[in-house]
Amino acid sequence: MKRTLLFSSVMALLVVNATVGWLLYVETARAAGGDDPYEQYELFASVVERIRSDYVEGDDLSYGELVQRSLKGLLSSLDPHSEFMEPIQYDELKKDTEGAFGGVGIVVSMEEGKSYLTVVSPMADTPAYRAGVLSGDRIVKIEGRSTQGITLQQAVERLRGKPGTEVTLTLFRPSSEKTREVSLERAIIKVETVKDGRGEQSFDLSEDGIGYVWLTQFGEQTGKDLRRALDRLMEQGMRGLVLDLRGNPGGLLDQAVEVCEQFLPSGQLVVFTQGREEGMRSEHHAASRDPLLDLPMVILVNGGSASASEIVSGCLQDLGRTVVVGEQTFGKGSVQSIFPVSQGRALRLTTAKYYTPSEKVIHGRGITPDIVVPVSDDDLEALFYQRSPGGVDRLTQFSDEEKARLKQVKDEQLERARDLLRGLFLLGAGS
Repeated sequence: MKRTLLFSSVMALLVVNATVGWLLYVETARAAGGDDPYEQYELFASVVERIRSDYVEGDDLSYGELVQRSLKGLLSSLDPHSEFMEPIQYDELKKDTEGAFGGVGIVVSMEEGKSYLTVVSPMADTPAYRAGVLSGDRIVKIEGRSTQGITLQQAVERLRGKPGTEVTLTLFRPSSEKTREVSLERAIIKVETVKDGRGEQSFDLSEDGIGYVWLTQFGEQTGKDLRRALDRLMEQGMRGLVLDLRGNPGGLLDQAVEVCEQFLPSGQLVVFTQGREEGMRSEHHAASRDPLLDLPMVILVNGGSASASEIVSGCLQDLGRTVVVGEQTFGKGSVQSIFPVSQGRALRLTTAKYYTPSEKVIHGRGITPDIVVPVSDDDLEALFYQRSPGGVDRLTQFSDEEKARLKQVKDEQLERARDLLRGLFLLGAGS
């Protein structure tokens, strides 16, 4: 009996304290001229109640559905990368870096302040890649339905589906101001993130001792797979490296750090994130035991290089560890944190921004190459096909004449990178 009375007394005190604390908080906010949370919650509740009682089709709208719609609208209004996710959406998000999924193989984004859906980059050797979808293409329709006003997650849901089914996209290419339709057959998208120039895993040196590694994105095994590729190339006597991040839309932050630490001394700052408050800074440092500190290297980037690609290129450029060649990168440098909530749902919320070691902000600006080498969209499309496994010959949709044209296109950015490394070899030989 005494325990029951004691428990009741404690609970009563807690309720009183919580109520007094809440009232003090509200009064303090009012006195300071700030937001009054109680007043705003009351406004929200009154609007929800009015919709329930008077909306002409409101009979089927539960309180739960109204609140969920409100949360989706709230999160999507903050920025293109924040969202309220239902259980199915949350599960799809977790699949992106864990294995395979059914889709067409493109990473999309919606730039802040703009209402159109943009291709960040097609994934290597996927239906979209083989169809010539390019970074910067705008998806104006999916299956004849306009993409105006849809969220990123809604776009992903329309693009994904059962392997073997088709989806038709209407694309607008700003550089040529042309619109075209492409029909893509969905497939299991199995991401192999570390490849050689043929889209395979052979990793053979060129005659002049230059190694080439192409990172298609940053998945769970990218750091380890890159290390194996580098070890193979070093065993052959590699004198210099071209690390190709063109068309790489990003991925996992820890894998970007693992890639950087292959070339940096242990303890070196790779990247840091800064949140809303001064104390919300998180630093990531290299921890490699056997880095390649003296290996000359060049990194290739373009407009399809985003997020983790920009962390790697920005870090190694900042520290003078590489020369960056190509075109301005995409400029996606914000951090999305996942907060699971009730009933299998989650919030994806932008909580910080990435900064290079010298405190350059990536988001909205991107990484500017040390040497700018522009490539036309036609040439870029040809280079995509050349780097597909088996090369242009495997792609049966082209005539022999078209295949011959595609084969003749030279990779000017790669050639410039190799020329730079050859020059470094000569300088080293003469010193």
